[in-house]
Amino acid sequence: MKHIHIAILLPIHNGLDFTRKCLKNLEDNLSHPAVNRNDFTLVVIDDGSTDGSAQWIENHYAETVILKGDGTLWWSGGINRGIDYAISQSGTSHMLMWNNDILIEKDYLYKLFNVLNRFPANTIIGSKIYFADCPDTIWAMGGIFNQRTGYKDMFGTSQKDSAIYNTPFEADWLPGMGTLIPRQVIEDIGFMDDRNFPQYHGDSDFTLRAKISGYRIVALPELRIWNDKSNSGVHHQNNFRMLIRSLHDIRSNYHIGKDIRFYSKYAGSPLAYQAIFKKYVRYLGGFLKWKILKFAGLEKKNTSKHKQC
Repeated sequence: MKHIHIAILLPIHNGLDFTRKCLKNLEDNLSHPAVNRNDFTLVVIDDGSTDGSAQWIENHYAETVILKGDGTLWWSGGINRGIDYAISQSGTSHMLMWNNDILIEKDYLYKLFNVLNRFPANTIIGSKIYFADCPDTIWAMGGIFNQRTGYKDMFGTSQKDSAIYNTPFEADWLPGMGTLIPRQVIEDIGFMDDRNFPQYHGDSDFTLRAKISGYRIVALPELRIWNDKSNSGVHHQNNFRMLIRSLHDIRSNYHIGKDIRFYSKYAGSPLAYQAIFKKYVRYLGGFLKWKILKFAGLEKKNTSKHKQC
């Protein structure tokens, strides 16, 4: 068996309640009887937390490596800080991207370690991710991107888990949680693009760039994660001021600039830009629709697609 040592990279900025649960969950995995914890290093990148996160981790998980930022790293910069540390350790063979708002089964790391021997070294491995509040509904099992049409989406999103999603999926890109990157990928294509994609698209840009460079991208159904979306992003919240903010805030998936930069980099034809237009027509149209209905005396209900539990 080839030597494997995995650095788990966990960027945080406040959110201590999430971090407590996340680290306990990882500790349960590292305590699995078939797991050698010496094969893993947990690296937390604390980007300027003000809630005592770093001190709490030092007090409760002394073996954890803590790297500190000043609040300007964001997700991609935090991952880069972790990667830089990991590759400086000669024994690190892989880096596992993580978030503090996810939980896994107690044998996740055991399964992850063992599936590595099924795939060649040029493979980036992803996970099957579910909604935490709807645990049999898929949030993502890899991503799809069509360079000609601009279609970009996550495979299986908001669908009930079924046999369709129980086989490995050959993806175009992967989200930044539960994604295992061989050291060689970093040495070949470089780090995350934290300048153009400091938060959203940092993961999809990196993994799509790796695929274009010849790496295989595959999401595995046995690697199961539950993601708590209550801790994610900036949205309009039916408020005009929040709508404007969401169009330029780094923490928003509706930041127009990062979408334009992504498509400028990867669009294979002018047709691809229609995807940006459609995305923002839906977003702005949804906002206006419920504003008009509110004037008519109708309040918006929670209509999230994944609420099928």
